[in-house]
Amino acid sequence: MIATNGYAAQSATTPLAPFAYEHRDPGPNDILIDIQFCGICHSDIHQARNEWGNAIYPMVPGHEIVGVVRSVGEAVKKFKVGEIAAVGCMVDSCRTCESCKAGEEQYCDKQATVFTYNSKDKNGNLTFGGYGEHIVLDEAFALTVPKNLDPAAAAPLLCAGITTYSPLKHWKAGPGKKIGIIGLGGLGHMALKFSHAFGAHTVQFTTSTSKIEDAKKLGADEVILTTEEGWAAKHAASFDFILDCVSAPHDVNPYLSLLKRDGTLCTVGVPETPLSIQAFSVIARRHFTGSMIGGIKETQEMLDFCGEHNIVSDIEMTSFDKLDEAWTRVIKSDVKYRFVLDLKTLVE
Repeated sequence: MIATNGYAAQSATTPLAPFAYEHRDPGPNDILIDIQFCGICHSDIHQARNEWGNAIYPMVPGHEIVGVVRSVGEAVKKFKVGEIAAVGCMVDSCRTCESCKAGEEQYCDKQATVFTYNSKDKNGNLTFGGYGEHIVLDEAFALTVPKNLDPAAAAPLLCAGITTYSPLKHWKAGPGKKIGIIGLGGLGHMALKFSHAFGAHTVQFTTSTSKIEDAKKLGADEVILTTEEGWAAKHAASFDFILDCVSAPHDVNPYLSLLKRDGTLCTVGVPETPLSIQAFSVIARRHFTGSMIGGIKETQEMLDFCGEHNIVSDIEMTSFDKLDEAWTRVIKSDVKYRFVLDLKTLVE
């Protein structure tokens, strides 16, 4: 077994604290990664505080992982010792169902996706994530990071990146399309970068005047301030696709009114309370849907795309002794735009 030190939540109401645990010994197809950096995702907070009602404790969060391969099993072909490897939101699936065979493991038809943390593997063992020194996983679910990308700034690509890349690609963001982005945080700023790189006319929605210039720097062609009177009426029925990146409760109906006939609003934020959709918002053949990360093949495609276009997350580095402060700031949307934990700051 691989002795590991990390930080864990022991309940929904206790702060994360040092925690010693073990990972399995690497099998023939496994790699052991010494984690260097782990992004802090808002879902880490939702999960640790059991706001989605599915928490398993003890919980070591973290699914935006970049590190160095320490050892490989004898059958491993994709990685060598000393290479950089990355891990996103999942580490296994059934691999046999229609979705898995299509490279959409996150939608496993047998509901057998094994998530990087707060999940159980095929042997019934609890998975532990990136707020710790090491991780062991099958090479099939590990990813390579382009060498020109800063590893720390690349870490959030493993969740914030693929969560926004996947729906933009699926709904064909590109030249001639008018794309809206709701929310300018960890997800939203990546969506802006991708939509701009795809060549779409990209519009940022925000409630904050302080974010207008930032949005333009990140790739927005227009910024709509949603606190202004009549903002929605000015842009009615003009958008092909809108990506909602907000994880807090909010009203999506004004945004649905902005869609063209057969336009789509896709949510990737997951508020802890249900969203309310008015019938009149969708009966004009406007579509409301959602998206969840991407499969392993598409995640690697996204990383390669980032390498080609030199796209990484805008980050603030933080440390384990400032974890409570970082989580508080994430909740307040007071970060530009993703915190990344430096694992060197983990005190054993």
